[in-house]
Amino acid sequence: MFTSTTFAIPKLASTPRHIAIIMDGNGRWATQRKLPRIAGHKKGVNVVRTMAQACIERGVEYLTLFAFSSENWRRPPDEVAFLMRLFSSALKRELTQLDANQICLKIVGDLSQFDDRTRSYITAAEERTAHHRRLVLTIAANYGGRWDILQAMRQLISSHPRDVNQLAEDDLARHLAMAYAPEPDLFIRTGGEQRVSNFLLWQLAYTELYFTDIFWPDFSAESLDQAITAYRTRERRFGQTSAQLASTVAPTS
Repeated sequence: MFTSTTFAIPKLASTPRHIAIIMDGNGRWATQRKLPRIAGHKKGVNVVRTMAQACIERGVEYLTLFAFSSENWRRPPDEVAFLMRLFSSALKRELTQLDANQICLKIVGDLSQFDDRTRSYITAAEERTAHHRRLVLTIAANYGGRWDILQAMRQLISSHPRDVNQLAEDDLARHLAMAYAPEPDLFIRTGGEQRVSNFLLWQLAYTELYFTDIFWPDFSAESLDQAITAYRTRERRFGQTSAQLASTVAPTS
């Protein structure tokens, strides 16, 4: 488990170690082109493949993508059903390529609402790619930041029923869905909205936020470079002063 940024300052580099993305704008991209919303979701799956490769080429170690939130069940039933089918088919279709590219795939979220076949695909994909470390690609599906904190708290209380008053932040953090990854350095949201929408609420405490009007189906490797360039202009102080930062060694690439 990685140390929380509220306790320790991570080793900084000019390239983010972990990038988290809300892939927003699929439906609006399709609507602008007078296409059904599902066409945007199909196009968006192709961009996932592009982003994974771009992150590998740029030295990013962890890429986390918000595919389906716990609130997305409120969408029209036919769109939700299509998204579930698309998720399952993408798992099957992309697994061989993920394995060949040495990408470790992880799926986080409340998987209890997925059918047995989809859950079996998830288990098989995670087991087949578990030993890879070229890139850890996490797909958040039926995920919500509040759900994550709540399920971590339940696990924590269950494992320490008599020690509640003695518990520390790290005790809870080890039960979060993404305890295997460092906190994101850079958060990107496409599609023009400027909110985190219940995504990684605990983990984004000291993450740099970047918002772009580009819809996810149009997000490219060049778009990623623009976000990383903006990230490099940020002064990541983690509670320190600018003077303190100036006295330390500059980040390495």
